[in-house]
Amino acid sequence: MYNMPPVTKNIIIINALFFLAMYVTPRYGIDLTQMMGLHFFLASDFKIYQLITYMFMHGNFAHILFNMFAVWMFGRIVESAWGSRRFLIYYLICGIGAGLFQEIAQYIDYAASGMSAYDSVNIGTAIIPMDTYLNMLTTVGASGAVYGILLAFGLSYPEERLFIIPIPIPIKAKYFVIGYAVIELVSGLSSSNDGVAHFAHLGGMVIGFLLILYWTKQNSMSGGYLEKLKNWFQNKRKPKMKVHYGEKEADYQYNARKKEDQEEIDRILDKVRKSGYESLTVDEKKKLFESSNK
Repeated sequence: MYNMPPVTKNIIIINALFFLAMYVTPRYGIDLTQMMGLHFFLASDFKIYQLITYMFMHGNFAHILFNMFAVWMFGRIVESAWGSRRFLIYYLICGIGAGLFQEIAQYIDYAASGMSAYDSVNIGTAIIPMDTYLNMLTTVGASGAVYGILLAFGLSYPEERLFIIPIPIPIKAKYFVIGYAVIELVSGLSSSNDGVAHFAHLGGMVIGFLLILYWTKQNSMSGGYLEKLKNWFQNKRKPKMKVHYGEKEADYQYNARKKEDQEEIDRILDKVRKSGYESLTVDEKKKLFESSNK
């Protein structure tokens, strides 16, 4: 926890505190899930702030364990590469976007089922008023934001090999992300009602991709170390011949120098990914800073 980037660390701490509070506050007549969970926007209990607060609530221990493990495993790497401010903005926007996707999915299901024509609904054990039923449609969890982090890691380090249980062989990060997206899409389109917000997960990925694409096209991604990510969307321009003190630098010399510089930056970035930004020497930090401003 000591070497963990601040946003990643605080996300885990805040989620853990709210999870514990979820079991304590009912003693005082407070239902945090009812208050902070994301309700269907046509329900009387829906509040706009729930698009943020639902990310910090979880249904059970396995739910929060998986999400926070993913935040720790992938979030700290992305935060170290992007910086804390950009990572926090990305995390929150992905979570909000996931919530909006879930609201749209619920509305489509609500409209397609013809429920809008009825004042009550049979839930199997009883017939309840429609408003009561709509208030039962509550979404909780950081999964949408977490899936956005998975996408960011896959785009930033597409060739990184991951060991996923129970698969016996390592999988490249880009295939891992694609596989998860396909699974969520198929699960969301299937008729099975498993209680999992698959479209929220997918929404976190979609919003994350659009946000990264926007940042990339605006050329505002902080740091030259994201050059590999930029190449997902646009090809590198052919290096131009440079002139030094009136003499032309040969193409092969320029290309060799650029290759050597890029290899050094890649080495530094790999060190950041494995050990964090603070593990860099003063000279390495200087090279990384100079590269980001070229």
